[in-house]
Amino acid sequence: MPAALEGIRVLDLTQIMAGPFCTMLLADLGAEVIKIENPRGGDDSRRMAPPYYNGESAAFIAMNRNKYGIAVDIRTPAGKQVLWRLIETADVLVENFRPGTMARLGFGFDEVHARYPALVYCSISGFGQTGPYRERGGFDLVAQAMSGVLSVTGSPEEPAKIGVPMSDLNAGLYASHAILAALLSRIRTGEGQFIDTSLFEAALAYTLWESNEYWATGTAPQRLGTAHRLAAPYQVFATASGWIAIGAANQRNWEHLARALDRSDLLQNPKFATNADRMANLAELVETLTATLKTRTTEEWLQVLDEAGVPCGPVLTLDEVYQHPQVKARAMDSEVQHPIAGRIHAIGFPVKYSSTPGQMYRPAPVLGQHTFAMLESLGYSPEQRRQLENDGVVFDAHLGK
Repeated sequence: MPAALEGIRVLDLTQIMAGPFCTMLLADLGAEVIKIENPRGGDDSRRMAPPYYNGESAAFIAMNRNKYGIAVDIRTPAGKQVLWRLIETADVLVENFRPGTMARLGFGFDEVHARYPALVYCSISGFGQTGPYRERGGFDLVAQAMSGVLSVTGSPEEPAKIGVPMSDLNAGLYASHAILAALLSRIRTGEGQFIDTSLFEAALAYTLWESNEYWATGTAPQRLGTAHRLAAPYQVFATASGWIAIGAANQRNWEHLARALDRSDLLQNPKFATNADRMANLAELVETLTATLKTRTTEEWLQVLDEAGVPCGPVLTLDEVYQHPQVKARAMDSEVQHPIAGRIHAIGFPVKYSSTPGQMYRPAPVLGQHTFAMLESLGYSPEQRRQLENDGVVFDAHLGK
């Protein structure tokens, strides 16, 4: 059966993370994604190293699997002509330059839509295409800070950045979602449209409970470490050997937990009788539970709590994660052969389809790996391709030659 997005061509004029993550998700589902890079160095993430895979940036490889790669200087007249020819063949264009850059290059949405009205055009930026911050660059840390995410993350004493670049990744995820919706709309109307999202909005959109706590109470939510802001006990606790995450978020699980810890006395304590009581006395609850949990190792408590039906889990490091049987069972560690880096790993597609699953088709491209092949498909002769390369307009990796 064909892949879910087979026959959809996506032009990827993005770099670093949010845009490449968006287009990688589309490529995983079978879209033909053509990554267009500057011939002089390409995507900035190619230089975000170490770590390396045999000289190739791990950061770039992580975000660009399943894509074809071409290197074209779209600032030159000849490079612009190449891009126009590609746009003529495309269903989707994704870019993450600062607002206004594509228009200055002659490829803003209005210009492109006038010539190719069926194209879906997606722009990802730091703060969106409108508003007083529209011209500012997009950086995950800044988006986390200004969206309120940092204000509710970390210990009460100090804010902490989320350990993964949430703003970047969410912007890419929202963009891919929007692109698919726009393609469905095009089936009905025949028209493409402009999609505008940002790191700032992508982070803010995830403060669902936190924003509603503020609206409901008029008070900004505070940082709680690993604790839940609506239920207790629901957080990470210290044990005799390390840490354990316990999610006793409802009354039944709280009662199961107290009995499994041999602390039935806690069920008679009016300070912990209901979830509201436990939240009001959270510090005391954490202190007494920690004292008990520190009497045994994480592994011992995991067995006890699992048998009692209490939601729990170990705090795993990534080397432990990829040895876990659940990760293996869900095929979340894939491998593919890269022409320079060799055999490399990639995170598996996190959604399972019964008929059109996401797949690993090819590794991230070497800079300019498919330039000449793509130019040939657009009707450029061998002589024209060589001339474009001699003029510095394009670059081809010439692998195997």
